[in-house]
Amino acid sequence: MEYTYKTQGVCAQQIKFDIDGDKISNIEFYGGCNGNLKAISKLVDGMSVDYIESKLKGNTCGFKSTSCADQLAIAVRKAYEEQNK
Repeated sequence: MEYTYKTQGVCAQQIKFDIDGDKISNIEFYGGCNGNLKAISKLVDGMSVDYIESKLKGNTCGFKSTSCADQLAIAVRKAYEEQNK
């Protein structure tokens, strides 16, 4: 299932990815630091929701209380929960 998440408090405006069970793939960020976000997307492609959360949740950017990586962790958990309602 394709899922789109509107981010909050970061430079990237949106994250789109596929979720199949608890596996995440085809992650795309719209806006933000292009090179870094491409790298994050490649590093966690095919990983589980729990793994992504364990590595990225709580990561901050500068003085912000969140980051694009943190927003990805939030997005994949939300997608997983919506998929399993």
